[in-house]
Amino acid sequence: MSLWPVYTGTNEPHDGITRLPPPPPWRAFDGGPVLDAPRADRAATSPDRAHRARTYRATDECVQLVNAALYLRRPLLVTGPPGSGKSSLAYAVARELGLGPVLRWNITSRSTLHDGLYQYDPLSRLYAAGRAAADSAPNAGTRADNDTDTAPSTGTGIRTGTAGTGPTAGAAPVTPPSQDRTGIEDHLRLGPLGTALLPYAHPRALLIDEIDKSDLDLPNDLLNVLEEGQYEIPELARVARHTPTASLPADGSDDPVTVVKGRVRCRAFPFVVLTSNGEREFPPAFLRRCVTLRLRRPHGEHLEEIVRAHLGEPDAHARELIDRFVARGSGGELATDQLLNAIYLTGAAGLEASSRDDLARLLMPYLSEGAEHAPDQGSDAGF
Repeated sequence: MSLWPVYTGTNEPHDGITRLPPPPPWRAFDGGPVLDAPRADRAATSPDRAHRARTYRATDECVQLVNAALYLRRPLLVTGPPGSGKSSLAYAVARELGLGPVLRWNITSRSTLHDGLYQYDPLSRLYAAGRAAADSAPNAGTRADNDTDTAPSTGTGIRTGTAGTGPTAGAAPVTPPSQDRTGIEDHLRLGPLGTALLPYAHPRALLIDEIDKSDLDLPNDLLNVLEEGQYEIPELARVARHTPTASLPADGSDDPVTVVKGRVRCRAFPFVVLTSNGEREFPPAFLRRCVTLRLRRPHGEHLEEIVRAHLGEPDAHARELIDRFVARGSGGELATDQLLNAIYLTGAAGLEASSRDDLARLLMPYLSEGAEHAPDQGSDAGF
């Protein structure tokens, strides 16, 4: 029985990810202890994202390259014009393969690798330390008055006598560093990339959206982490000698995960989707580590399938708008959601034919500057 493809693009959920063949030797990872992926929380998943996952219509090329990324354990770099379904692909794959909630990292010009891996709030830790010191000051003075004949604590929660012969009855236990409310783990939280690289038994889905908007250094900074499938949290590594384990909240969940000695290594490489609107070029070293999928504006039957998935069987007016949308595509940049908006609104408003055409024209302007005056704009007469 053929194991290809794992992702079929049919939008029918299945457990095919459990039959994914072993990775190539150069992409094998052995992180642990193994974690089970969290179940999708319907209350936490927005209706918009759930709808996009159900209605995504993948092309044959898209299905082939998604499977290539899954088999090779490589990130999938998805480029294409706005509205071509780049980010929706991650949700569709996660839904079909049961990869759990999609982890999403929205990139801006200020995003850094640190933001994706984890967040650390040193100010909140400083404030907590100050509160702890203030709260313990009166108690410390009382203990000093009452325990003048008692030797200092050994730091193990047992207070010994002057001769070191045993515990002192009634002595207050000392809070271990790992339980101290000023402990560093209370001020750390894993980011979407850091969560995706936890040692899950099966891949998590990670969407790194609009990577082309990042600082010039971010793609190169990602290279080592995505190649090695691991990272270190220095704030935890520094205290690992006396606090070897830490429980941290993961992205998208309040359930803690255990990090040992400040190091995280994946077991199943995540399904990583990086989207780009083509606003910049990426270095060759970055591109060779990705599987690249270039999405194009849908046409003809594929476009009709998309409309049908979102709005049901198109009527005569909807088919006319689809034809005009395709004809206008040669004159400038348009997005599929503009067409969906026009079909929905002109049908829901109950307008006369001429008013519907006027409204549809207003809803579907070209997205690129100067396109309204393109030479072939005349082919859209009457629209």
